[in-house]
Amino acid sequence: MIKGYFAVSWSGMEEVLDSLWQMIVEGVHLLIRFFDFLFGPFNSLGPGAAIFAIAFVSVVTAKCLTRICKTKRYLELKKEFQYWYNLRQEALQCKDPEKAKALAKNIDQAELNRVYYDYFFEGVMIGLVARVLPILTFMGYVNETYKQENLRRLFGRDFIFRLKGLAGEAIPVGAVFWFVISILIIYSGWAITAKIYSRHRGGS
Repeated sequence: MIKGYFAVSWSGMEEVLDSLWQMIVEGVHLLIRFFDFLFGPFNSLGPGAAIFAIAFVSVVTAKCLTRICKTKRYLELKKEFQYWYNLRQEALQCKDPEKAKALAKNIDQAELNRVYYDYFFEGVMIGLVARVLPILTFMGYVNETYKQENLRRLFGRDFIFRLKGLAGEAIPVGAVFWFVISILIIYSGWAITAKIYSRHRGGS
């Protein structure tokens, strides 16, 4: 009887897992078709431009998600951390230096250190989900869409472009490598632009 129960239970579980897996596969196919529709027109500019466009969208997506995705726990920890940090700063304003250090140390040991680590860890986890996951998703799309056989079919070559090495030899650049380089270029350009804008805004 027990064996029969577990057999029925496992059979039901297999059906649930199969249905779930089918939903995941269909969702991935829909996402790929959407990306094909979105980025397909960039192929007319060449694979390098298309992949750069995909990298740009991935960075924008990651930045938007990083700004939007804040869990309730993260907001609560942020508020709690700011409270204890401000209390610590007030304690340091005490006229007696020794008493000020003792009060600050007590606050650190009692609450601030714990809240800080919880707040930091929560922020790291949100960052991984909101920043890293979108970029890995787009990278997987680039790896599949611009693999060598697809490059030969679409562009008549199995590389994105070639670089000249120190000895003058041609070094082919692959899709994923160019995607990573594009991400670094975009993030660097974004940081430089933001710095220039903040200086201009501060000076005006």
